[in-house]
Amino acid sequence: MLAQFTKRVPEVLEWLATFGADPEGGVTRLLYTDAWLQAQQALAAIMQELGLEPKYDAVGNLYGKLQGINPELKPVLTGSHIDTVKNGGKYDGAYGVIASMLALGYLKAAFGAPKRTLEVVSFCEEEGSRFPLTFWGSGHVTGVHQMEAAATIADREGITLLDAMQRAGFTGGQGDSASRNDLGAYIEIHIEQGSVLEYNGKQIGIVTAIVGQKRLTVRVLGKANHAGTTPMTMRRDALAGAAEMVALTEKLALEEGDPLVATVGKLEVKQGTSNVVPGEVEFTLDIRHTDESKLQTFCTNLLTKLEEIAMRRELDIQSVEHLSVSPVVMHSGISAEIESICQDQGFKGMKLPSGAGHDAQLFGAVCPTALIFVPSRGGLSHNPEELTSAEDLAAGFQTLVQLLYQYGYGGKADEIL
Repeated sequence: MLAQFTKRVPEVLEWLATFGADPEGGVTRLLYTDAWLQAQQALAAIMQELGLEPKYDAVGNLYGKLQGINPELKPVLTGSHIDTVKNGGKYDGAYGVIASMLALGYLKAAFGAPKRTLEVVSFCEEEGSRFPLTFWGSGHVTGVHQMEAAATIADREGITLLDAMQRAGFTGGQGDSASRNDLGAYIEIHIEQGSVLEYNGKQIGIVTAIVGQKRLTVRVLGKANHAGTTPMTMRRDALAGAAEMVALTEKLALEEGDPLVATVGKLEVKQGTSNVVPGEVEFTLDIRHTDESKLQTFCTNLLTKLEEIAMRRELDIQSVEHLSVSPVVMHSGISAEIESICQDQGFKGMKLPSGAGHDAQLFGAVCPTALIFVPSRGGLSHNPEELTSAEDLAAGFQTLVQLLYQYGYGGKADEIL
């Protein structure tokens, strides 16, 4: 029976990708659009077919419940999200929802009612692709987001989040809170969206922590002047200064070593004219680390050195921090159980941090949380060519099945989480 459910995982992934399929390839399934709503409704029908109890909350998170026989044991929640980036892949988020849903369907068919309630969730949003915010689904479950924000946030067409939500059939009413305080644990399985597992020849990633990150905009001010009449020694070239700063950022990050990463993803020369010495440049910084103190120390040191470059070149520098997220450590007990399952099942696993954000990072602050990775072919994600092999999808699914069995039926079911 397990083989039959395992075979369904890639089949259901392909089926789900038809909701929001782009003619040129890829999937676009943005929050509260018709494609998104139809996908959630179709998943609800499959949950019911599997013997789970489907239910939406106030913002459109879809749950499928496998009721346990002991109400004193807190439920274990598993799942991910089905929204995508524009022209994204078939696996990001969707794999976690489908694997979790089919895992609960298999467990019910094979073992009946669990001791502890198990639930799958298809979060309404994680990516931030339509509206300028992320984790709208899991953020409501964990109390990070409040409904009041929906009336003040709009997409590029000027449609507010509240209006889009109500058009999709979700009231978002004050009396219909989506937050929960009854969860015993949250377990998520996801594609890696990187190449570490593939590079190391591993099938299962046991995530130790989700990185913290800081995002900043740096503005460098010099003096715009004629490119032909201004001697090199008399220039206050903002672009030359910014280029030195970008190179230094890479150098310092390499010296710090893994798991720190630092990226300049956008650089804008304000004048942008070939015969003018640049007078103003803006660039972004994205810096991530699993250790909060090391993240802060690196950022402070980097900004100090950027200011030194500016001073030496007679430039002005300004920096604005737009995002500061603390690292989240995964639960050591659940992670140890994942490692044990890999050994028992003969799956090749390894511990690694997650360099990308996931719904799991919000749950880490409110309940024991674990995150499982499967390989991404070539490290590709947010891309129509996103791919995980059927063998790796199967290994991840069967690992999840065993983990949920342990906490729902087996030796971990009676533990207080």
